[in-house]
Amino acid sequence: MREGRVIALSGLFQALALVRAIAQRGGCDSQAMRQSLASVFRIDAESPADVYGGVGNLHLGLQTLVSQLGEGDKRDLALTRMAVQVMRLERSLLRNTKALNELRGGLAGMGALASQLESGGIDPSGRLAELYAQTLSRLQPRIMVEGNPAFLQQSVQVDRIRALLMAAVRAVVLWRQLGGNQWSLMFRRRQYAMLARGLLAGCSIGGK
Repeated sequence: MREGRVIALSGLFQALALVRAIAQRGGCDSQAMRQSLASVFRIDAESPADVYGGVGNLHLGLQTLVSQLGEGDKRDLALTRMAVQVMRLERSLLRNTKALNELRGGLAGMGALASQLESGGIDPSGRLAELYAQTLSRLQPRIMVEGNPAFLQQSVQVDRIRALLMAAVRAVVLWRQLGGNQWSLMFRRRQYAMLARGLLAGCSIGGK
């Protein structure tokens, strides 16, 4: 169960690391982004790892999680703030039945995109961004993304950021379903970091 929570948290931090990369540099790891976006559609996956098509697709997320849970100057405080905001946003969503139903209906209507996304034949960012704007962006808190204004003013990049924020919320939903909460994250930080390192080592050994 705890390993599953670590996988979910890695999904959260992978999505947010990709958001940061786009906001700061105008681009990100396309394979990692594809798997993060695909997780939004994998509602009935058999395991937390299957939500991401295997732990190997969370290499960036595991690396980021280890850095965020560790001590010292490797922690990105802006990333931490975003993670907390996403967790609060997920709570707001679950309390708002109308927004939750609209979100579920919108994703169900995009079900046909899932298989195309798996093959890399389509970028669903625009559709997911539109759904995000119609649902999650109307709730509190609003997620604050820091970065280069030149990138944050480009509609294509804004769509990718919103789509990845949708993936971040999906990861938090998974984390909560597995019994995750902020108190356990705070008090078991070292244990989670150790589990993340183990999963990361397995990714490296597997070459995936």
